[in-house]
Amino acid sequence: MGGVAQILVLDYLNPFWWLAVAILGFKLFALVDAAVRPEDAYRAADKKTKGFWVAVLGVAFGLDLLFGAKFLTSFLTLGGLVAAIVYMVDVRPAIRELTGRGGDRDDRRNMGPYGPW
Repeated sequence: MGGVAQILVLDYLNPFWWLAVAILGFKLFALVDAAVRPEDAYRAADKKTKGFWVAVLGVAFGLDLLFGAKFLTSFLTLGGLVAAIVYMVDVRPAIRELTGRGGDRDDRRNMGPYGPW
């Protein structure tokens, strides 16, 4: 059994089912996050384009829906998981820093025109 049927069969006692659901959720989060970020931020952060990341993450998520998230035996699942991890640990923080949605917010809270007060 594979594809969407693998997720729809609620096998709560199977740890591999939980891992498959977690992988799909992680890839979906990375895909949605890449889709909502502005195109200019990717270029400003000197990363690949928005279209590239949305396409790579979309294909990774789609292949898991089609064939199932079999992380132990499928190189497609592992490759897509690596792509999602790279996006989350490298691209997303750089874009969030440029768009003002990252970093330590306490440093900016008490800033005056000439520094902290």
